[in-house]
Amino acid sequence: MAHSQIQRPRLYHDLAYLWPLADPPEDYVFEASYWRDALRDKLGKGHHQILELGVGGGHLLSHLVPEFRATAVDISKQMLENACRLNPEVEHLEGDMRTVRLGKKFLAVLAHDAISYMLTENDLKAAFVTAREHLNSGGIFITVPDWFRETFRHTNVSHSTINEKGLEITFIKYVCDPDPTDSTIETHFFFLIGEDGKIRMEHDRHVTGLFSIVDWQDWISEAGFDVELVDYPVYEDEGPGWLLVCTAR
Repeated sequence: MAHSQIQRPRLYHDLAYLWPLADPPEDYVFEASYWRDALRDKLGKGHHQILELGVGGGHLLSHLVPEFRATAVDISKQMLENACRLNPEVEHLEGDMRTVRLGKKFLAVLAHDAISYMLTENDLKAAFVTAREHLNSGGIFITVPDWFRETFRHTNVSHSTINEKGLEITFIKYVCDPDPTDSTIETHFFFLIGEDGKIRMEHDRHVTGLFSIVDWQDWISEAGFDVELVDYPVYEDEGPGWLLVCTAR
């Protein structure tokens, strides 16, 4: 199965130090409650072992680790460094969610928005197989992309400004779909960084996948799961969202 070449955006490389500022862990409290509720609903009480694929900076996971024993995988060394600082009790490993094999099973596998970087059908299917390989029958796989084709409505722009450690940083996020006929969209980040009376600008381009809900359901099912859609009303534009909670057959 051929895989696409995943770009390494600057936020996950030389600009990784900005990630905790651009999207801080405290912004994930509400969203993480849906993941916690899904885990508890399926697994019951207990300090269960879970695996997160594409952990990024560990911001979502930081709200789960008090109740679960976690292992985390990411393709970016720089993001793993951020995640290790935030969640030192978690085992962190470098790996690609399409190919990594840890040789052990977990009660649940999570794949948050990092799965949006799967750009093709083959990429997504490979990530789903990875999740299934790390679960026994009855294990739980929870995932969600940034957008499904049905929930991506139009070009959108957001921005924020923070002051941190002598820096004034303005974050501008621009999301668009240059070619509606393909399976990808683009997100452009602009960082205006003010320090010592000078301002510099950094730009970062992210290409992510865009597939229909039916495609997601079908491909997850092919990987060996029964799929349930759970309401996921966490988005700033108050648009619809669905968390995919999947049980391994």
